[in-house]
Amino acid sequence: MNLHQFRFVQEAVRRNLNLTETAKALHTSQPGVSKAIIELEEELGVDIFSRHGKRLRRVTEPGEYVLKSIELIMREVGNLRRIGEQFSAQDSGTLSIATTHTQARYVLPQPIAKLREAFPKVNISLHQGSPEQVARMLIDEVAEVGIATESLTHYDELITLPCYEWQHVLVMPADHPLAKNAAPTLQDLALEPLITYHPSFTGRTRIDSAFAAQNLQPRIALEAIDSDVIKTYVRLGLGVGIVAEMALRDDGSNNDLVALPAGALFGVNVARVAFKRGAYLRNFVYKFAELVSDKLDRDTIIKAMTGRMNDYEA
Repeated sequence: MNLHQFRFVQEAVRRNLNLTETAKALHTSQPGVSKAIIELEEELGVDIFSRHGKRLRRVTEPGEYVLKSIELIMREVGNLRRIGEQFSAQDSGTLSIATTHTQARYVLPQPIAKLREAFPKVNISLHQGSPEQVARMLIDEVAEVGIATESLTHYDELITLPCYEWQHVLVMPADHPLAKNAAPTLQDLALEPLITYHPSFTGRTRIDSAFAAQNLQPRIALEAIDSDVIKTYVRLGLGVGIVAEMALRDDGSNNDLVALPAGALFGVNVARVAFKRGAYLRNFVYKFAELVSDKLDRDTIIKAMTGRMNDYEA
């Protein structure tokens, strides 16, 4: 048995047992993939897949156990590569970060800039997506570290730790009637067209839950994944915006808007950092986490990665 066979089996599962797509993804031939999988099954003495003719139909029960072992093996192969990179060039390499637009736009610029000062030979690869996509990029080892508010805790393959807490903010033009109300209620907001995040982004679930708890149906006039887009449409008078407080930078660019804290209405959100369970983390990954949050340090992350804690110790 060999690593090529393991990769073929893994990719076949990722490609919904489509060997043609598997071969394309691995830049090889479909007969070669099929032959390698059959040879592995013969060597193991079990069928990893059940078949209908030449087509794979499903993963067998022994195949599920084989897949778990292959995942462990391939994870350790990845760790070996990273160990080699770490000790051959301890201050250089590429840090791949998966995160949402809000984090990339408003939270990460300073930590990334400081990391580049500390490790000038480290290149940054920034991948943006939904929280679910962030989790998948970590699991598929496209990224080493992920940062998002939603979803990361839903995956057993990931270790997550809290970074920081944040709240939503109501934004509106200065001449909007609610701008003079220091503490608008959910009932007040339910009467207004609202502009806020897509349901899978930036704490939207808390917004929906708050209205539902009061048996209120909000009037969502526009949904977006980008805080700047939300503010643009607020400026055009399309409605009251609900954005993350990080999106209101103190640089004069938002002086035309009135911002009212909405933590009392929608509660507190927690942004989390995530790593793939069992991954080998390089020195600059720990440094980056420390720069993102004062709640994180190397010892805390190591304890979480080795199963000695599930959260940071308050």
